[in-house]
Amino acid sequence: MTHLKIIVASTRPGRVGLPVARWVESEARAHNGFDDIELVDLAELDLPFMNEPHHPRLGQYVHQHTRDWSKKVAEADAFVFVMPEYNYGYNAELKNALDYLYNEWQYKPVGLASYGGVSAGTRAAQMIKQVVTALKMVPVNEAISIPFVHTFLDDGKTIVPNDVMREAATLMLDELTRVEAVLRPLRTPRPETH
Repeated sequence: MTHLKIIVASTRPGRVGLPVARWVESEARAHNGFDDIELVDLAELDLPFMNEPHHPRLGQYVHQHTRDWSKKVAEADAFVFVMPEYNYGYNAELKNALDYLYNEWQYKPVGLASYGGVSAGTRAAQMIKQVVTALKMVPVNEAISIPFVHTFLDDGKTIVPNDVMREAATLMLDELTRVEAVLRPLRTPRPETH
């Protein structure tokens, strides 16, 4: 079983991230590269600003919200981050969600679905690559970049993609499945040797 988590990074009222994520989810389901697909909304998760007293690499979580988040991330084999661009960067809620954990992210590929105005969120996508590689994640080069995202919204709730977006989604999902398979042995605990 391969598990894909699609993480909605934006938490602000009136956000476009949820319709974009729902479209990405429908593309992932049609792709058939993953056995289990879950949409994870950071607005619903509502993690407080980092409040764990121990370094995440220790896994000594004292708060239930962190244990719940840890379980959700640990069960994933791959991710897609659906992310806006704020002032040339990615949003604080996504950074906070990443910083809560360490081991749970390791050796998992991540696809980036960014959106925004003229830049399509690409500057934020470039910035987050430094962070995810520090967590031993592998960002795939293939990505979804949606410029002028509001022009693809129908009724404010549904993304109506064009052929370029659909092709980008297919290429990204293809690469996620390939990279996930290659990284899987690194996620399997090694037997202890004495």
